[in-house]
Amino acid sequence: MILSILLLIIGSLYFLMTTGLVIIWSKNRKVSFIDKNFMADTLVISVIIPVRNEAKNILSLLQDLEKQTLAKEKFEVIVADDDSTDDTVTIVRNFQQTTKLNLVINQLPPKTNNTSPKKRAIDSSIKLAKGNLITTTDGDCRVGEYWLETIANFQAQTGAYLVSSAVTFNSAAFNNIAFERKAARFAQAPLSKPYSIIRSIIHSIINNTQIIEFSSLVGSGACAMLVQKPNMCNGANLTYLKSVFHEVKGFTGNEDLASGDDEFLMHKIAAKYPDKVRFLKSQDAIVETEAHTSWRSFYNQRKRWASKWRHYNNWQTTALAVFVFLANLLVPLTFVSWFADFISTETFLMSLFLKFSAEFIFLSLMVSFLRKKNLIWLIPFVQLVYPLYVVFFGLVAQKQGEYVWKGRKLK
Repeated sequence: MILSILLLIIGSLYFLMTTGLVIIWSKNRKVSFIDKNFMADTLVISVIIPVRNEAKNILSLLQDLEKQTLAKEKFEVIVADDDSTDDTVTIVRNFQQTTKLNLVINQLPPKTNNTSPKKRAIDSSIKLAKGNLITTTDGDCRVGEYWLETIANFQAQTGAYLVSSAVTFNSAAFNNIAFERKAARFAQAPLSKPYSIIRSIIHSIINNTQIIEFSSLVGSGACAMLVQKPNMCNGANLTYLKSVFHEVKGFTGNEDLASGDDEFLMHKIAAKYPDKVRFLKSQDAIVETEAHTSWRSFYNQRKRWASKWRHYNNWQTTALAVFVFLANLLVPLTFVSWFADFISTETFLMSLFLKFSAEFIFLSLMVSFLRKKNLIWLIPFVQLVYPLYVVFFGLVAQKQGEYVWKGRKLK
């Protein structure tokens, strides 16, 4: 009886929270403007791209930046290379010779202390930056042509000190034509790699599952900003005033933590200027990046993310992280309790309804905004898998230890 009541209480609170997210997101209209009249004449953006071994990706991003509708004299690009061992720097230098972009290469010295590599790259690049706005992204990202102009106009119109925009993963939708070609080859040579088609389908599902899973983080972080209670953002698409970065002393206080170049800075700014931290709800400002293709890289990134919550100074953010963990623990606990006959079928069904109903609506809204509407059918699958992932990483994050990121062991 007590277990049933506990499950229903947690489920009801989660239902109310998720319904609140749906209402907040729906009430705030998408931003759709590129009116240059909003932009201050003195506005200059410094785009900072920390990189390490991004030879296969960096050129695509630089080409995207070359196509920006924002006038080239209104922004510069600083590529901060952190001891790459591949051809990243060579590719950037070759591009530098032909582009009209104001492109700067910030070659970092060898790392000699415990400072986070990414924070070190951003901090040293800000010292070189000529812009009064800093925009950060990653070397494996892709951006649309209106990206910088949309951010610049939004900041000028709102006077925001920090602007967070959406990040998503590239889709790996299974191409029907590719499927037919593979099927034809398979029919002609049935003994040649019979698992290739199945492997492609599995890869597509894993990739698209990450898109839906990540959309829940983007959406919840966006809604928190929309009600001036910021708790999450992503450094792959983050903009802030350089003067405010210096005012809050940048990364001082958490410079040794591998993660948090985005969220800890956001919390610092929000603590001083709670109404100046804004989310840019515009599809023109979305940044896309590559989903993880290996379990090891996925594990290391999510462990790194999950480990941050212990260091939050904001009790509300910590409490929210604990509650989300408990709400997701509800799902396996409900199944186990039902199979063990500890709860009734009615309680079992009601608990799952409370967990999944409003959540499905919210995730549908988010994947549609991220231009992934074709993935809505996959949401129920993700809803069943996601709680296991949250519980696993919630527990793993409690164990201090090293993990590998960009070829380095970090803590």
